[in-house]
Amino acid sequence: MTVKVLLADDQALVRAGFRALLRRSKDLTIVAEAATGDEAVRQARATEPDVILMDIRMPGMDGIEATRRILGERPATKVIILTTFDTDEHVFAALRAGASGFLTKEVEPAELRRAVAVVAAGEALLSPGVTRRVVQQFAHRPAPASGDGLAALTAREREVVRLVAEGLSNDHIAEKLVISPLTAKTHITRALMKLNVRDRVQLVILAYETGLVRAGS
Repeated sequence: MTVKVLLADDQALVRAGFRALLRRSKDLTIVAEAATGDEAVRQARATEPDVILMDIRMPGMDGIEATRRILGERPATKVIILTTFDTDEHVFAALRAGASGFLTKEVEPAELRRAVAVVAAGEALLSPGVTRRVVQQFAHRPAPASGDGLAALTAREREVVRLVAEGLSNDHIAEKLVISPLTAKTHITRALMKLNVRDRVQLVILAYETGLVRAGS
């Protein structure tokens, strides 16, 4: 199956670079490009992409609001935020808007293609870097009173969610809990359904919001 990709960035050179990289993959096709958030929303409606590479800082509507509107209309779409670790303070807000992960604009070609394939398959880009950013956000907040938001989960599902929040992959979770990777994936899928969240990134955010995991723990 060919993955349809929308490129949204106000810099033509950046779009051209990503376009050249993605065209090397037979499984990816670029269906549209956008230079503003408003245009990204319009193009998403018109082309129904599977994955959007979304810059945060664009003229007019920014990438965060564009992400929120696009996913509000078409939740199945996956959004990867384009940003830089050190200067972009809006990554957390974009993840809260429903983005499935992020990439830096200096990403290696193979990593870019892998990232698009990963989110298209329903996973999330949850690197240690994004986990650290989530931790930094919650480090300055009062500790939550309880984890009642996770009441629907079984004890094992809570344990799996906690490990997801620590940045562990399915294989590492399976190894730690002495279960199969498929069983680990099943626990994660059930947790996603019970908590009504999109992906692993949203699980991490919820784990911190409910106090299941604490910054610095």
